[in-house]
Amino acid sequence: MTSNDDILRALGRVEGRLTGIEDSVSHLREEVSDEKDSAHESRSVIHRRLDEQAKQIHLLDMTITVSSGVDGQIREEIKSVKETVEKNHEAVAPTLEEWKKMKTLGYGISGLIAFAGLTVGGIVAYASDGAVAWIRHWLKIN
Repeated sequence: MTSNDDILRALGRVEGRLTGIEDSVSHLREEVSDEKDSAHESRSVIHRRLDEQAKQIHLLDMTITVSSGVDGQIREEIKSVKETVEKNHEAVAPTLEEWKKMKTLGYGISGLIAFAGLTVGGIVAYASDGAVAWIRHWLKIN
């Protein structure tokens, strides 16, 4: 049979092992707790990023919606301005044609006046010698 000392030694070893196991379990609990906190923080960061992405996507959708609305308005305004310009052009086109005709007529009249002036100048230059001689003869000046 075993003695009390052997039993006490065996109990001491069991108690030592239990203490070691308790330390290992508490160490594992700390590690699991740290891992749990880390995982919670990581998930929190991921959720925050997902929320930011959702906000950015929503803002992008709103921007696209507003841009497409503005684009449609701008197209309508351009169409309206184009129609107005075409109507104004049609209304002004006959007047422009008349101005072109008047301008051409003005050039023709200016040319005729210039030609007449040159002709009169040439005639005066040609006839001046004869006129001077005739006036001297008429006034009897030698």
